[in-house]
Amino acid sequence: MYSGVVAVVVGLLAAVALFVPFVAISYRRRGGLSGGRVLAWLAALVYFWAIWTYTLLPLPSSDSYRCMGVSLDPLGFIPEVRDALAAGGNPLRNRAVQQLVLNVALFTPLGFFVRVLGGRGLPTALAAGLGVSALVEFTQLTGVWGLYPCPYRVFDVVDLETNTLGAALGSLAALALPGTWRRGGVRPDADLPRPVTRGRRWLAMLCDVLGSSLVGWTAAVAVNLVLFYVLGDPAAVDAGTWSLAVGTAAPVTIWLAVTWATGRSVGDLAVQLRYRGGAQPEALARTMRALGGVVGFVLLGLLPGGTAQLLFGALAVLTVPLTAAGRGLPGLLSGRRLTDAREPA
Repeated sequence: MYSGVVAVVVGLLAAVALFVPFVAISYRRRGGLSGGRVLAWLAALVYFWAIWTYTLLPLPSSDSYRCMGVSLDPLGFIPEVRDALAAGGNPLRNRAVQQLVLNVALFTPLGFFVRVLGGRGLPTALAAGLGVSALVEFTQLTGVWGLYPCPYRVFDVVDLETNTLGAALGSLAALALPGTWRRGGVRPDADLPRPVTRGRRWLAMLCDVLGSSLVGWTAAVAVNLVLFYVLGDPAAVDAGTWSLAVGTAAPVTIWLAVTWATGRSVGDLAVQLRYRGGAQPEALARTMRALGGVVGFVLLGLLPGGTAQLLFGALAVLTVPLTAAGRGLPGLLSGRRLTDAREPA
């Protein structure tokens, strides 16, 4: 239970951190983003961490720690399986057989995700299964790379075999899904323009808010670390003045720079949107596009109470369905229309 909770929590945190680049890559390689693909990648992230949590956790404490051995016999499972079959009854009730089956099942999703999400076939699945399994086994063999003086779990080459077999079976099972024969997962029509929907505009807004929040949080944490560990000033950390200032300035600076340079916010770039036309001078139009988006939202966060920021965010969301092509506040303030960035200028 503990390992599963850790896998889910860490997987969700990784999904949040990787969401913006994931959206950008999806729009460039596949032309768009589907809910099913989002769920598949989220499941893959949780699964990736589940491999580590279930094979490494819980870490032993000093009073329960004991060194484990090494098994290098690639056919060591045969006597155990033979004994289980000779005993009669359901062989799956045998602990050794259960271990073999679970080792296969644990890596079956890996081969599935390699083909469905990566567009790679059986050879890549075999290499991924063997590589990930070897990394796990050697992590155990080295006592988490020197954290412990000796292995706290058995290093077994049979685990390498069964894990690799599981990845192969997952890759073959994925062939039952349509479209999995396409190598690399790249759609040939990815560069063609697509309709600008309200959902796509909201997705761009989500990328901007999420991306700017991560940048601001990272900058604020970095400032607090410098204040506490380098400058030795815990009072400044408690006051929060510097972290607030830098945590606001960092995303505002980055988003303004990107918008001034490209005419598009980070979210626009991620989902292939662009504002065009209008009578305003280019520099003014790009500034208004930034202020009508996440830059204005972040700056309003400096006001006490948070009411102004909340109202701005609600207005930004509500104006999307009420304006042409979902151009929203940025389009209204800049006087520009919203188009697919892949359309000819």
